[in-house]
Amino acid sequence: MMCAGKKFYFAAAVCIMTVTSMLAVSYLKLQRLSHQPKVIQEGGRCRGKLAISTITALEGNKTFIISPYFDDRESKVTRLIGIVHHEDVKQLYCWFCCQANGKIHVSKANIDVHSDRFGFPYGATDIVCLEPKNCDPTHVSIHQSPYGNIDQLPRFEIKNRKPETSSVDFTVCISAMFGNYNNVLQFIQSMEMYKILGAQKVVIYKNNCSHLMEKVLKFYVEEGTVEVIPWPINSHLRVSSAWRFMQDGTHIGYYGQITALNDCIYHNMERSKFVVLNDADEIILPLKHPDWKTMMNSLQEENPGASVFLFENHIFPEAVSSHTFNISSWNTVPGVNILQHVYREPDRKNVMNPRKMIVDPRKVIQTSVHSVLRAYGKSVYVPMDVALIYHCRKGLQGNLPRESLIRDTTLWRYNSSLIMNVNKVLSQTMLQTQN
Repeated sequence: MMCAGKKFYFAAAVCIMTVTSMLAVSYLKLQRLSHQPKVIQEGGRCRGKLAISTITALEGNKTFIISPYFDDRESKVTRLIGIVHHEDVKQLYCWFCCQANGKIHVSKANIDVHSDRFGFPYGATDIVCLEPKNCDPTHVSIHQSPYGNIDQLPRFEIKNRKPETSSVDFTVCISAMFGNYNNVLQFIQSMEMYKILGAQKVVIYKNNCSHLMEKVLKFYVEEGTVEVIPWPINSHLRVSSAWRFMQDGTHIGYYGQITALNDCIYHNMERSKFVVLNDADEIILPLKHPDWKTMMNSLQEENPGASVFLFENHIFPEAVSSHTFNISSWNTVPGVNILQHVYREPDRKNVMNPRKMIVDPRKVIQTSVHSVLRAYGKSVYVPMDVALIYHCRKGLQGNLPRESLIRDTTLWRYNSSLIMNVNKVLSQTMLQTQN
């Protein structure tokens, strides 16, 4: 009898597990089916007001769209980079209009709020929609409902639709220039160092800056080096200049830096072989190689299958300077002269130095500031004897005497080219005559 009882319970358990598995599979199938595009209108024209702002608020001001991108790395989807309230936005729908037949398809979106909100109520978000079959939509609208009038919805151009061969090797992404930014001299030096090291393009998400800085940006835009993307995030949300939520009523951290970085990766996915993610006061300095191209060729050979390369950040405090390269014609230009700052802080005990990255944009799905969140391929920590991030800013160990700092003149290897190039920019922008 006991044996029979055991067999009965075993059979019941197997039966329950089988039914549970079947229900789970059915649920997943239903979920996928619910995200399949459905035709809701035929014979119409593709209309709606074309969105022209970098940041577009949807009705209710809980969802903000930056830009949609075609992404066929796993399946044929439109991936919209956006910002949403992590609790209040439950459903969104992509409205696709197929130009060939005038059919309007609605696809339920997968709303993927990035894991690195750092406590803020709004966060960088991927809004992902399956595209309709036999249709390559050029535009998409996004709505909280599968019902409504497409004519009343903003229409966004889907970028990266046509594959391109990479036109440049390195693009630098600088997110969230804000706070009436006026560190003009250091900015010019960084731009010229990026060019010396191999960057052909620098993309800047600009919230605001000084009049002098506007003049410099205009020069680099006309030169073809810089692309400025307006970033009026404080017109839509209460922004914090801190990265972590302080219970102060703000909505999003560091002027939406993480959203801008993600958009920059997709913006350059088809244009650039590599994307460099760092701030304007940071320079990835090779120690074993003359430039980024030879360094990355070597790193890729040593690390097959890697798509993300992380470089260690080291602080060169701006309060500690050398008398070398005190160039008098630069003294009237606001900002820091990095050539005079060659003393770096030592590592702190039990504190990990943050890192910044050079990535293959086609292999990145989501990024944070100091690491990627999702990617195809491995991440590699680049040893400090190969390269480091030169970061000239306010020191983090301000009580250290000069003799406790480490003299590191790696930057001086480039001094001749850097001085010549900076002088050329200052002359052409007439900043050397500013008082």
